[in-house]
Amino acid sequence: MPKKGDGAKEAVFGLSVDIAEGKKAEEWPRFVAQLQAILNVLPAYTWYAAPSGALTFVNKRTADYLGVPQDHPLRFGIDTGAQWDDWIPLLHPDDHEESRQYWSNCLNTGEGGEHSYRVRSAQGDHRWFLTRFEPLRASDGALLLWLGATLDIEEFKRAEDGLRESEYKLRQIFETVPAFLWSTDPAGEPTHMNQRLLDYSGMRFEGFKRLGWEVLVHPDDFPETARAFYQAIHAGTPNQWVTRLRRADGEFRWHQFRIEPLRDQQGRIVQWYGVTVDVDEGKKAEERPRFEAQLRTILNVLPALTWYAPPSGGLTFVSKRQGDFLGLPKDHPLRFGIDIGVPWDAHIPFLHPDDQEKGRKYWSNSLRTGEGYEHSYRVRDAQGNYRWLLTRTEPLRASDGTLQLWVGATLDIEELMRAEEGLRESEAKFRDYAETASDWFWEIGPDYKFTLLTENAFGSYAADRMGTGCWDHALDLETEPEKWRLIQATLDSRKPFRDFVYSSARRNGSPIYVKASGKPVFDAEGEFRGYRGTGTDVTALMRAQAERERLRQLESDLAHMNRLSVMGELTASLAHEITQPVAAARNNARAAMHFLDRNPPDLGEIREALASIVGDADRAGNIVDRIRDQIKKAPPRKHLFDLNEAINELILLAGSAVTENGVSVRTRLAEGLSPVEGDRVQLQQVVLNLILNAVEAMSTLQAGPREMSISTEQAQTGGVLVSVRDSGPGIDPDNLDRVFEAFYTTKSSGVGMGLSICRSIIDAHRGHLWADTNEPRGAVFQFILPTAEQEVTNSFPEAQQARERHEDTV
Repeated sequence: MPKKGDGAKEAVFGLSVDIAEGKKAEEWPRFVAQLQAILNVLPAYTWYAAPSGALTFVNKRTADYLGVPQDHPLRFGIDTGAQWDDWIPLLHPDDHEESRQYWSNCLNTGEGGEHSYRVRSAQGDHRWFLTRFEPLRASDGALLLWLGATLDIEEFKRAEDGLRESEYKLRQIFETVPAFLWSTDPAGEPTHMNQRLLDYSGMRFEGFKRLGWEVLVHPDDFPETARAFYQAIHAGTPNQWVTRLRRADGEFRWHQFRIEPLRDQQGRIVQWYGVTVDVDEGKKAEERPRFEAQLRTILNVLPALTWYAPPSGGLTFVSKRQGDFLGLPKDHPLRFGIDIGVPWDAHIPFLHPDDQEKGRKYWSNSLRTGEGYEHSYRVRDAQGNYRWLLTRTEPLRASDGTLQLWVGATLDIEELMRAEEGLRESEAKFRDYAETASDWFWEIGPDYKFTLLTENAFGSYAADRMGTGCWDHALDLETEPEKWRLIQATLDSRKPFRDFVYSSARRNGSPIYVKASGKPVFDAEGEFRGYRGTGTDVTALMRAQAERERLRQLESDLAHMNRLSVMGELTASLAHEITQPVAAARNNARAAMHFLDRNPPDLGEIREALASIVGDADRAGNIVDRIRDQIKKAPPRKHLFDLNEAINELILLAGSAVTENGVSVRTRLAEGLSPVEGDRVQLQQVVLNLILNAVEAMSTLQAGPREMSISTEQAQTGGVLVSVRDSGPGIDPDNLDRVFEAFYTTKSSGVGMGLSICRSIIDAHRGHLWADTNEPRGAVFQFILPTAEQEVTNSFPEAQQARERHEDTV
């Protein structure tokens, strides 16, 4: 300020605040302290940061939540030169990187945003918060401050995560007023200028001390400025005036000055504080009280719906966001804070009819008690739709406790209410499913003992098992220890498991087979809390599997008996087949003895005879091996084999029976046939049955050729097709399907099981066996098998076509 005369007896301090570009300094005058009181009673947690992103100020609510000491600079807006990401350690470790990247991106783009993360409280707990921040810019677009409002969304976060808690609380709305801050000693000599003022003027603090304010104030305004300033210094009373200040680029802008003294306990002035506010853009109406004008500025830039009302309760001002939401005209008095004398409950008609009585009750109670409140209700927007909002109202009081204003912040919680409703509906559905499903739901704690079981668990009396482990009722702990060792290891390693089947005891002691699946549960801190999962009664399934196994064994026994029966029918033929190589070996042995008697012995002839004996013995052995394969009882074994080779072996085995009945056999076995996978003996049994049935059918013919054709070919589907055709009397078309029924036979001495067993064998190999008429006469039996390479389907086109031809004939 201008130099004071030498007659001054006391030091004077000045303080100036620029409310358009503002940035807090280390100390605030009474005027700014009053504004801080406004911020500190706002029903929210708020903060601001420098353009660089460094956190500079947090309001009282925020500081108390974080456990910031009472004398910490952040409580007073003192710029401590913090880094842009120094606040990151206050967050949950899992949120550090994402929040740092998000904040860095906003600093790079200069655009506001919205982001959620967990913040550590003074007690060390972490809570979820949603922060919305926006840049506060000067008229030339320069970034002045980052303004943020942080909302506590812990309860709503829990609702979204399925924890059935939906209360959403407003925690933080933070705001500041951009200003130039300065101070002087009791005589008016400058002692401090905040950086915003220095940047605006383009001067250093030393320049102010040496040159005073004269170089900064417009020449036409300097005399009045000096008079007003020294009037305050001499009188020791506050003062205010308006003057033009030169900016660093040479432009003059109108500013309003206010100076306040700071006194000690004896009433002596020890410092003067000043605040200088930019009023060039007309942001402050001179006819309105400074306090309310600055409050409106604050509320209009807050990222929330805000408003205030006089002590009587009649709404006086709504922020731009609130006015736009309600659809108020641009020139409506409420947008400018003009008191038009509305009743205390004039806002009630904006509420949903079902919420009006409760809203009136809450507001009336606050006006009566002088205490704030928090309440959620539905409000009609400009389009006539109702949306859920959460309002928190707090009284703003003077230093003597007099109520000055009611200040409110309202948040749109429509989506959160929908999420909460969806959660309730989901829980209701889950309960319905749990109560009606055949499966049951269970939970176990860290000790693996049941903590939850639905009523249908284990058939009945589920409550009896609470506090016990599944193995406490198990019946197969000793018989299947390895299974239980593996499930114990899975639980101890905190891994999920599926389809664990064990035998348990019902309440009456009878066995029940249970199939259980589960997954581990961890809390937000990663601590193991147990398992949850489902259980199913599979007793009927296990018994059905046992019954199927018994039936498979019965089928295997029947197939073995059928092979024995067939081999019994071939006894004479097989004896002849064995007798031939034995007789040949005997003759070759006699010849060898004859050649030994020569003098000298004819070794060449002897060697040839002995080789013939070995060949005859091998041939007889092969026949015996084939017989042994057919009559021995062994479980089915699947392996790859050449079906053509297996068929050739059977033709040799049945050769005598074929010859004795005057049947001529013609084979047409495809070259390069794909190998099949199955039980070689069982499939040979099928082919042998078909061959012998054809021979027997043709043996009754009195005239005509007896011809049998055996063929293999690669089917279009990739499978292998086998056909056995004969020239016998054929099969009645009406009985083409019945021939495969058990105990159905046209033979006088048959039992009707051969073809039924054959079809069972082919079905077990995932193939198909069927019968048809042969042209010009006789019958044809065909079956198709999958190859080892193809994925087997449930039906083959060839089989389907054959059935269709049969149905057309019928």
